[in-house]
Amino acid sequence: MPWLYNPCLALDTLTTNHVQYYPTTTNILLQLTTTQSGKGAHSSLSTTHNRKKQHMRDLANRALNIAQQLGASYVDVRVMERTTESIDVKNGRVGGISSGTSSGFNVRVIVDGAWGFASSANMDDAEAERVARQAIQIARASALVAGEPVILSPLPAQHGFYRTPMQKDPFTIPLNQKVQLLLDADAAMRSVQGVALTNSNMEYAREHKLFVSSEGSEVEQELYDVGAAIDASAVDPASSEIQTRSYPNSFGRQAGTSGYEFIEAMNLVDHGARIGEEAVKLLAAPQCPSGVTTVILDGPQTALQVHESCGHPIELDRVLGMEAGFVGKSFLTTDKLNGHYRYGSEVVNLTADATITGGLGTFGWDDEGVPAQRTPIVTNGIFSGYLMSRDTAPMLGLASNGCVRADSWNRLPMIRMTNVSLEPGTWTLDDLIADTDDGIYMSINKSWSIDDRRLNFQFGVELAYEIKHGKPGRMLKNATYTGITPQFWGSCDAICNRDEWIVWGTPNCGKGEPMQTMRTGHGAAPARFRNVQVGVGRW
Repeated sequence: MPWLYNPCLALDTLTTNHVQYYPTTTNILLQLTTTQSGKGAHSSLSTTHNRKKQHMRDLANRALNIAQQLGASYVDVRVMERTTESIDVKNGRVGGISSGTSSGFNVRVIVDGAWGFASSANMDDAEAERVARQAIQIARASALVAGEPVILSPLPAQHGFYRTPMQKDPFTIPLNQKVQLLLDADAAMRSVQGVALTNSNMEYAREHKLFVSSEGSEVEQELYDVGAAIDASAVDPASSEIQTRSYPNSFGRQAGTSGYEFIEAMNLVDHGARIGEEAVKLLAAPQCPSGVTTVILDGPQTALQVHESCGHPIELDRVLGMEAGFVGKSFLTTDKLNGHYRYGSEVVNLTADATITGGLGTFGWDDEGVPAQRTPIVTNGIFSGYLMSRDTAPMLGLASNGCVRADSWNRLPMIRMTNVSLEPGTWTLDDLIADTDDGIYMSINKSWSIDDRRLNFQFGVELAYEIKHGKPGRMLKNATYTGITPQFWGSCDAICNRDEWIVWGTPNCGKGEPMQTMRTGHGAAPARFRNVQVGVGRW
């Protein structure tokens, strides 16, 4: 079937030390290359890197010791440095290239049963002492407010080093090579008559983190995340209608914890003309009809459905009302963790797994020093677990399952999704379509809305096709669907197998006030849902 494809086979910082932006011409940018280093330069870089690591360790231990001397019953210190580079191409020209590094540290303490937190971008001995004292003062002030004392779930002392597995460090790939890839993909989209707007982007980052605690933990991580995407838009000159097609995903990019090989495997150039042609065809396509029918969601749309209606409502701080900023609370109250609450049909199995190779929510330890692990969330349709922290898990008589992260050194760590995934089923996509007598196939998100308890939702997609008598039919535009979370997942009767299953990355998940943007992953394959209301809204 020509319209069905496997999208890819692979898989407010306060301090900026270096920023570049080039709103310039393509020819100038193609002259930019990375510096080639000889053995002497490599040795010098290695020595500098080791000195930096030792400085991070000395700083962390100094802050830790001072906080303990000042009376903290628990202390942890995070030292972090994150370097990010991004490239944007728009309409055949390089729109910008940026590179920035942010670094700093924080101290988190418990004093008199209350939390205190402080941070700084100045990493010297005097600042380590000042920040430790400030964290203690904040904790003591917090303890004056009536409330239950903080209790942490047990955790043996952790030691070790974790580095993202990869084949090609994205920072060592010549800049002109990365720019040319996006320019070629952009040219492929613009080769289609009727395409009016094109965008290509790439972003890659390296994050070096050190965590130490008063319980004896000391873990170090070097995490890499990479991603890219392209999109093409067509415009109807008479009505000004705009239709857009994206690849591999919309709203940012497809991303994972890997090396540059992750981007290469997307084959962006090969898909440029296809999405351009689809954008143009959508302008003339009929409107998605309104009614109740069977829906098959493609992989990336299923992944977003998991993110919004499964991932957020299982965050225990949200459930307990401790964190309701930005995306609200949850309908999955603790009384539903009873082994009987039906979240979905028997084919629905969800897990939170921070150990999946290449997942955007993959790491060695979370920001409380808890090892990465796999947790059942829904088992044969029955709700079975939350995403938890060391201070929320004891409220349920449980231990943390390692789901706490902060998006920067100057932010409090909070419960975040890891790789929350819909486990694969047994169907091939061809067989699933052939088994569907009447329905709609929907691909890649265009819009979404969900209430603050994660219960009622509405989604729109970029592209849809009718399914008639087990075969694909007309292309449809502006397709939408709506539902209520447990009923929707209860209507899921088929999920495609592992051959169709991909871990989709969400690089821009927002939560909290001030908002923190986190990177999460969601394994998903196309899935079928019965009796779904489609064609909602006006166009």
